[in-house]
Amino acid sequence: MIPSAVEIAKRVASRDVSAVEIMQQTLERIERINPRLNAIVTLNERAVDEARDVDMRVAAGEQLLLAGVPVGIKDVTEVKDVRTTYGSPLYKHNVAAEDALIVRRLRAAGAVVVGKTNTPEFAAGGNTWNDVFGRTRNPWNTDLSAGGSTGGGAAALATGLIAIAEGTDLGGSLRIPASFCGVVGLRPSPGLVPTYPAGWEWDTLQVSGTMARTAEDVALSLQAVAGPSPLAPLRQPTAQRDFPAAVRAGPKAGLRVAYCADIAGIGVDPAVESVCRATADALERDGIAVDTVALDLSFARDAFLALRGEWFVAWMYERLEFLNKLGVNVRTNTQAGLTGDPRALGEAHRSRGRVWHMFRALFEAYDHLLTPTMAVPPFPVEQNYPETVAGRAMQTYVDWLAPTFLLSLPGLPVASVPCGRDASGMPVGMQIVGRPEGEEAVLALAAVVQRLRPIGLLETAAR
Repeated sequence: MIPSAVEIAKRVASRDVSAVEIMQQTLERIERINPRLNAIVTLNERAVDEARDVDMRVAAGEQLLLAGVPVGIKDVTEVKDVRTTYGSPLYKHNVAAEDALIVRRLRAAGAVVVGKTNTPEFAAGGNTWNDVFGRTRNPWNTDLSAGGSTGGGAAALATGLIAIAEGTDLGGSLRIPASFCGVVGLRPSPGLVPTYPAGWEWDTLQVSGTMARTAEDVALSLQAVAGPSPLAPLRQPTAQRDFPAAVRAGPKAGLRVAYCADIAGIGVDPAVESVCRATADALERDGIAVDTVALDLSFARDAFLALRGEWFVAWMYERLEFLNKLGVNVRTNTQAGLTGDPRALGEAHRSRGRVWHMFRALFEAYDHLLTPTMAVPPFPVEQNYPETVAGRAMQTYVDWLAPTFLLSLPGLPVASVPCGRDASGMPVGMQIVGRPEGEEAVLALAAVVQRLRPIGLLETAAR
């Protein structure tokens, strides 16, 4: 049985098992399983030594929230003295000079960095592949996509190669692969997990966060990485906030949730919707009030695309002079931002505000919105994106991502939680949207979904 992050931390802290033993077992699993997945692309050569350091800290009486927990770091996030390629051939041999802030916090809490997980070039794309390392495969069916852009992290989690995956989420990158691989991914509200270094310090569209196999594990990792930092201007106070305790306590009494099958107006594959609908029904039988609502956010599609272009210009600013050497996804998104109409950008910011006010009104009657994470099941790994959704042709390669990218706009906490499997055995994810600064409630409800609709754990990757 693959232990959870909570279990590992407790056992290492009590000295029932050493962090070194955990790491040795982890590396053995990686050697045995990772070749079928291509989830972890660079190993941290000092992982065992760093685990030994954790054991010394525990022996000295240090209380470590993540004692000995193996973590994977997305290959767009810097880890000191470890290759960080951003999934780009231009950075194939790049070695980071310092840890990113989130890595520092994970290490300070006693986590051990196993290595880097695969991502599309500069995290641009919903299917994890690049010209440096190739494609990451779904552990439930290796012919299928693991999603993206934190696909390497999700695939590694699902098979127990790591216990926590660090990642980023612009338009769904912590939620899409979580859905496809059957794990929990939380997009926290902007500023809760500060980002440093950052290409755009005032960025509220992309956030840093974590994934794990359970909501409780995500809560534990969030406790370690959340909180203000003098290195980042965006911040949320976290004093008195206890994410793991909130999950253990469960949702408040009298919870009311709204369920909407299609917030994006692109249709939903019946195989996905039936699983999500069954989950809503299960919650209702468990005593939670569930209403089906109509919520159409499709008007904000163009707003997200405009803001995405602006985001790429800001984040890629120092690389604009060699933009033509970057991959097509990064290049076209950045060019869209460079050639964008300022009037359209102004309209996009207004549309973003409109989405927020729609949720403000929704939360007057409900505590959460539930909606499918993805409109489609995982598709063939060689296919960069699904060309149709429920029989409808997609206009661009990002349209199929609308169910997640539209929920990036209001800046609310949103998680993807596995809520069952379809007829072919593939996991299906449900998004849970919460009130502002409502990560505790989101994760508490996610834990209920996992209790009511367990999908099981993979001991190894499918062949």
